[in-house]
Formats: sequence, C-alpha cells, structure tokens
Amino acid sequence: MLIVASVGGLGMNSAMDDMNLIQQAQRHHLVVRDIGEEIDLEIGAGDDDPSFANTPLIGGPSREASVEEHDESKHLVMVSQLPSDDQDISKTQPVKRKKKVVKRWREEWADTYKWAYVDVKEGTARIFCSVCREYGRKHRRNPYGNEGSRNMQMSALEEHNNSLLHKEALRLQMASKDKIIVDKPIYVKALMSKTAGSIVEAALKRDPHEVEFIQSVQEAVHALERAIAKNSHYVNIMERLLEPERMILFRVPWVDDRGETHVNRGFRVQFNQALGPCRGGIRFHPSMNLSIAKFLGFEQTLKNALSPYKLGGAAGGSDFDPKGKSDNEIMRFCQSFMNEIYRYLGPDKDLPSEEMGVGTREMGFLFGQYRRLAGHYQGSFTGPRIFWSGSSLRTEATGYGLVFFAQLILADMNKELKGLRCVVSGSGKIAMHVLEKLIAYGALPITVSDSKGYLVDEDGFDYMKISFLRDIKAQQRSLRDYSKTYARAKYYDEAKPWNERCDVSFPCASQNEIDQADAISLVNSGCRLVVEGSNMPCTPEAVDVLRKANVLIAPAIAAGAGGVVTGELELNHECNTMNWSPEDFESKLQEAMKQIYQRALKAAADFGYQKESPEALGHGAVISAFLTVAQAMTDQGCV
Repeated sequence: MLIVASVGGLGMNSAMDDMNLIQQAQRHHLVVRDIGEEIDLEIGAGDDDPSFANTPLIGGPSREASVEEHDESKHLVMVSQLPSDDQDISKTQPVKRKKKVVKRWREEWADTYKWAYVDVKEGTARIFCSVCREYGRKHRRNPYGNEGSRNMQMSALEEHNNSLLHKEALRLQMASKDKIIVDKPIYVKALMSKTAGSIVEAALKRDPHEVEFIQSVQEAVHALERAIAKNSHYVNIMERLLEPERMILFRVPWVDDRGETHVNRGFRVQFNQALGPCRGGIRFHPSMNLSIAKFLGFEQTLKNALSPYKLGGAAGGSDFDPKGKSDNEIMRFCQSFMNEIYRYLGPDKDLPSEEMGVGTREMGFLFGQYRRLAGHYQGSFTGPRIFWSGSSLRTEATGYGLVFFAQLILADMNKELKGLRCVVSGSGKIAMHVLEKLIAYGALPITVSDSKGYLVDEDGFDYMKISFLRDIKAQQRSLRDYSKTYARAKYYDEAKPWNERCDVSFPCASQNEIDQADAISLVNSGCRLVVEGSNMPCTPEAVDVLRKANVLIAPAIAAGAGGVVTGELELNHECNTMNWSPEDFESKLQEAMKQIYQRALKAAADFGYQKESPEALGHGAVISAFLTVAQAMTDQGCV
C-alpha cells in the first residue's frame, strides 16, 4: 500500500516534502488529487478483504500518521496511518492486519511511477497499469512494495514486469496509439560548417521528436558538408528536400477472426518525385510511426537516385503486427489498408514494395485489393509477381546485391569472399538470400539472429541448413530449435552476433541495431567491412567507432539498391514482354551494382575523399544521389 499523507508537526520540511511529492507524481503522470490520499496498488474490489469492495481507494486525510525515516534522500514520503481507536481494539482482541511500513521514497524507485495511473472504475478510484489498463490482483503485487526493503520493492516490480499478463500488455501497447512516450536523446554530431549545421538545426526545430528522421538527416548533411561548402544554393535545395511532398496518415480498421474490431495507424510518405514516380517499401511492425516512415522515405529517395533508374522515393506501412495473425486477418487488414491509399498509387504515381513484416502473402493481398478498386491490371507492385507471372528475382535481389557489392569492394582490395568468416544479423528474406549467395561465393556465414537472440554455427551454414532455417521461420518457431538438430550450433539469448570473430558483417535486421558497444565488439572481432543490409543499421556513435578503426562501411543506399534495380527490370520486362531467365536478371543486377559502386567512388573523389578513406564510399554515395536530385529540383523550379 502506498500512502501519501500530510504530516503535522514537521513544519517547513513537511511542506517541502509535500511539494516534492506533487512534482514527482506529476512528472510520472500519477494522479494525486490531494495530499493525504491513500492508494492501494495491490487489491482489487472484493479481493482478500470483504469490506474492501465498498471502500474507496482514495479517501480523506487521516487522523494520525507515524513516520520512520529510512535514509536522508529528499524524495517522497511514505507514511502509515493507524486510526486512533485501533489501539483500544487491539487491547481486547488480537486483530490480523497488513503491516504498513513508512519509508522515504528513494530516487532509484521513482521509475516505477512510469506505468501507473489513477482512474475511476465503477465509482471507485483504482490504480491502473499504464500499459495494459488493468488493476487489482491481475498484477498480484504492489510494484512499489509493501515490505519496505529496497530489494523486496524491486522484486515486486520485477514480478509484475515478468508476469505473462504484463508481457502481453507490452506487446499490445506497441500497437496502441496510447503509447508511453519515453524521450530519446538525440545525438547531434559536430559539423565543421555553420551552414550545414543550420540545416540540421532547422530540422530539429521543426520535428524535434522524430528521432530516426533527424538521425538520417544528420548523416546525410554530414556527408554533404563539402558539397554544400562549394555551392551555397544546395542549402535551399536541402531544406526543400527534407520536407516530404506528401504525408498520408490514416486509420486502418479491421475485424479479427473472433469478430472483434481493431484500429491501427497507416502511413505513406511520398518523399520526393523530382526524378520520377515513387518506389518504396511498406513495413508492418508495432514500432512503425511517422518518424520511421519519413526516415525510410528519405533513405529510399537517395537510394533510388543512386540507381540506374531515375525514380522518386517513398515509404510507409502500419503499426500492425502480422505475427500470430491468421491469413484471413492479414487479408482483411491489407484490404482495409489499401482502401485508403489506392488512390495515391499507380505505375506513374507510386508503387509499394516489400519491407519488414510484408512478404509475398501481404503484397498479394494488397495488390488484389488495389486491382479491384482501380478497376484495371495496369502495372504491378514490386514483390509478388512470382506467383502470377513467370520467373522473378525480386525477392532475392536485395540480398544478392549486398553480396555483389561486398565482392566489388574486396576486389579493389585484392581480396575475395572465398574463405572469409561472415556474420549476418536478421533471419528474414534479405538475411537468408545473403547466406545463399555467400555460400555460392565460398564464404563461411556463421550467424543469423532474431528478436530474442542469435544463432551461431561454427561449421558454417550450407544450403541444407538454410532450408532448415526457412522451415523454422515458416513455422514461427525459435532459432533455438536449430541447435537441437545441429549439436555444434549454439543459441544465445538476449545477445547480438557482433562478438563473433569475423572478416565481414552484414547487418540485415533493423535500424540502429549496432550501437557503440557493438561497434567496439566488431572491431575487436577483426571485422574489416560492414555491408549495410538494413536501412541505417548503425547509430552515429557506432559509425564514429568504425571509421576511427578504419573499418569500411558499405552504405545501405548503395549496397541495398538491388531491390530497386530488379523491380524496375521486372516492370520493363512486363512492358517489353521479354523472356528473361533468372540468370539474365542476375547478370543485370551485377552490372547495376557495379555502376552504383563506381558512381559513389567518383563522387567521393570529386570532392577530395581518398579511395582508401573509410568515409569515401558512404559520403560519395550520398553526394552522388543528392546532386542528381538537386539538379532535377533546380530544373523544375520551386514546386
């Protein structure tokens, strides 16, 4: 029981404690209406105590309170209250009652306020969990602790956080619009130029809470410093470029198999169409928000500009989680999603492609509803064509392109992939196809990962093992099951694969998966090349560590352009009715990746970056892409 009381006889110290109490409660969104109110976080109506059901949890000031100071911290006061007539009753008969302990609130315990709030339930004020909106015995223990000792209090909080109910609540919370907002610190890089710094400052002022988008802007501006220094006109172009042409935010209502209605948020950001119609992925993941949609759209704009095909960039998706959903539920969601955005799509407007959480099944449902609403079969989405026409390399393109790009870099270093130990993160489409092509080149891929940990096989994966991994993923089983079949393999919970000894790493999971500590681990593991499969997989601090250690980074906007290339090849194939084999597609993909690599190196050299510099490839790719978009925006005027 948490009891907050106004204590007489304490003078100024009591007043200050009361003020601290109110400020602390407000800071953590705990509703405290008056000093002297009592909140029980443990017992629900009718639980344990028959008289409790009709007793409000928040009452008036108590007549008597005792205080036992636990330490000298100047934080909240926890005070026990005992009615004066209780002493008379206790003299005549023993009465069992819960022990109430009085403690000063310690600073390290204040975090427990984050997930608690007070609301009225059936006329009675109750304490609720901010995540799952439940109260009472569904959480079993008072997270603030009745026992008084710090260990007991923290164990009570841990018990709540580890409960199945709360874990399920956390999963549901990710898809809820009422998320608990935790401010993330934005890492601001020092820029040499005040002009370049003004671009980042303007973006921060306009979108201060869009952490992922601000991070991608900073990386791009840092790469463009020399270009901006040569031509101040690029400042105006960059400011226009950083504001998307169109942002579509909408609700997506859908009905599950039990007939219950759910609502998710949908996003589509058409970032820039100066070079042509938009192309970009659709992501279904609980963490999806506008900041991530903008960051992905910006990265896609640069990636498309760097490809041989002049295309605009877009991105979108929803905070819908396809995991654990039936095919019918996913179909209904995809149809509802398409009902809103179909009017903005088309071969000459915007064509979506696969991204995290969106595979061939989802793309098929989306395209079917688009065809039904648009009333024609003009064009197709990039992704699902393998099911309804001919052969396709679109699914493999991004993963294969990463390996082709790595081979180009190593060839310039008079090396090859054969015999090199490679660490791969993720276990989705991109990661699996990276493994395939690495094996084809004679490399030794040893890891894959998922959200729970990573799997390492010191013998390396082969085609049979990859097939087994695909079966595990298709059945939605844990990668841990792999080690039951292959005894030498090990699965590590709550860990990342960057500690494993390697020569080349392929981060293919999600943004910011490599932080500063992971980068240090990579350097110590002997890694000399990082090929980015996911968009922005390294935090700014990680990038600094890798570059100082002379580890080459192949940027995602260049190395990951294989999907864009093959998607356009498919569309051209469709228009020209040419009969291309998978070998033809692969040959075209290799040639396109070579052109992208050469363009990035040429742009880097034009602006004074040495080819051996760890910054050359990344900065050159951004410069080349930006100059292409900037020229088109300049030619078309202020539109």
